[in-house]
This record gives sequence, structure tokens and C-alpha cells, in this order.
Amino acid sequence: MKAVAYTRALPVTDTESLMDIELPQPVATGRDLLVKVRAIAVNPVDYKIRQNVSAEEGQYKVIGWDAVGEVVATGEQVSLFQPGDQVFYAGDLTRSGSNAEYQLVDERIVGLKPSSLSDAEAAALPLTSITAWELLFEHLQLQQQSPGAVQKTGEVLLVVGAAGGVGSILLQLAKTLTGATVIATASREASRNWVTELGADFVVDHSQPLKPQIDALIAEGKTGPVTHVASLNATGQYFDSYVELLVPFGRIAMIDDPESLDVMKIKPKSLSLHIEFMFARSMHQAADMQAQHELLEQVAELVDQGLLRTTAGKHLGAINAGNLRAAHGELESGRAVGKIVLEGF
Repeated sequence: MKAVAYTRALPVTDTESLMDIELPQPVATGRDLLVKVRAIAVNPVDYKIRQNVSAEEGQYKVIGWDAVGEVVATGEQVSLFQPGDQVFYAGDLTRSGSNAEYQLVDERIVGLKPSSLSDAEAAALPLTSITAWELLFEHLQLQQQSPGAVQKTGEVLLVVGAAGGVGSILLQLAKTLTGATVIATASREASRNWVTELGADFVVDHSQPLKPQIDALIAEGKTGPVTHVASLNATGQYFDSYVELLVPFGRIAMIDDPESLDVMKIKPKSLSLHIEFMFARSMHQAADMQAQHELLEQVAELVDQGLLRTTAGKHLGAINAGNLRAAHGELESGRAVGKIVLEGF
């Protein structure tokens, strides 16, 4: 089968950082599905692994953690899917990735693809949807409501870095499934418009101090004090502001990797700090691993009901080494808008 892989961690400008190769087609056993990959999306985790993790001696490393494809074979213990099913998933960080024609993936972290989206549009969704869902409902524990019957609550959610991949889904989920007031951060006009379109009630500028802007909204009677923070980037930079802004017993959930945090600052208000890592369930074979299957099925349903939309941005063409190097380069530059997707071998 065709695959894109590497042997050594190299800069993306090196042609050996990602190479077109041929590998044996894997065989499904146990709870694994064998999926014929049709479309993929690229995430920051891809280039971080490529930059820092070499392949094992004598092996190729295949990365990629967002895919859409068709189930072509199943292991003997599979009960959720059958050959012919169209599926989407983010996969498992510890296994061979989706930058290959065929991939093995545990059925418990796979969902049926939204039928209303193209393969490329659907490929943009799994990793960010799982991250946003776990952050909102498992870590922040916002009150989850039924779409179409949402009642306003006293919850006030501040979303920092709201225009990115995770933020773009998180805003939609918060608007569709919670009664929280959502305050998003954005600095450029395009990103302000984007987050408003996706459901933010108010937008504040993260290039300016946050507290005076939010205090002004509270003083004008537009919102109550912040009860929850979704910190999607620059947590170290804004951590003191979160402590100032949050009510006692408020919650912070983060997805980035600050070099250090003085967590004792949260003690006087008895705040809680959570770290979301969507690969935790699959990496450690968690007892409730199938929760990711269930949430992907719910996301697909919301998409097909017209309540969530894809965040696919740029389509870079076929899945090959040259196009994937271009995708990594664009993500590394920080200029990407929306998810970068590729389709077909």
C-alpha cells in the first residue's frame, strides 16, 4: 500500500522529512477495523511528532491523526461496524497513523461519518471535536442540554484562542448544547467575525488586558462574571487573568503546553485546573474508551441536523509527501486558517 512516512526527525524543508513509500497492507484482528483511507486532515500534533520523534531503528514512521474512510475488514471481536461503513476518527497516538492507504483503528474510537459532508469536509472534524467535547463536558462540566431546547444558565465561558481549530468547534458545541454565555477572544477583524458567526455572544481582544474588557461587559449588564475558562493557547500568558476573572470554585481547562504554571495561585478561590489530551483514552486503553465512539456519533448527528459545520479550510490535493510537507510548513508558520485537508492517493 502507498504511505507517506519518515525515518529521522527532520525540518520540513528536507525532502526526507516526509517520503512516499510502499508498506505491507495490515490485517485486522480483535476490535480493530481495517479502513481504506479516503481523506485526512493535518494538525499541529503531526508536525510536533515529525520534528521530535524519529522512527524505530530499521522502521518507517507513519503519522496522521484525522481520517475519513471505508471499513474494508474487521477483527473477530468487532461489534459496532461492518465492511462498507463510512467512518471518521482521530486514531491513537501510539499506533501507525492515517497518512497511508490502509489503517488499523480500534472501533471504540471511531464514528460513522456525517452523511451530509464530503470526505474532505468530514476529515477536518474528529480530533478537534473530541478535544472540544471532552474539554466542555468532562473537564469544565458545563451543563449539557438538548439541541433546540437550550435554556440560558448562569454559566459564563471565556474561550481564549477561539478562532483556531479546537475553538471553532468548541464555540459551536457551546452554542448548540449549553446555555452558557460565551465570551471569545480574537484580535483581527476576520477572526472576530469568524468567532461571532460560530456562536460567541461577545468578543474581547486578547492583545489587550482581558479583565478591563470583561469588567466593562459586566458593568453594562451584558454578562455575569466568568465561571469557566477554555484556554486553547498561551495559557502561561493569561493564567493570572484567569485567576482574577473567575468566580470562586470556577474551572480552567487547557490544551496547550506552557513551560510552567504556578498552580498554587488558584488555591485562594478554590479553582480547579484541568488538562485535556484527547489521546489519553486510547493511549491507556481506558475502561471508558468507547466514550469517543459515542461522542463522534453525536457530533455526526449534529452535523447532519445542520447544527454544526465543518472547519475545513484549505484543500491541498492528493495525499502524498510533497503535499503533506506543504501542509506541515503552513501549519508551522502559524498562517493556516481552518483545517488543512488532503484527499485520495
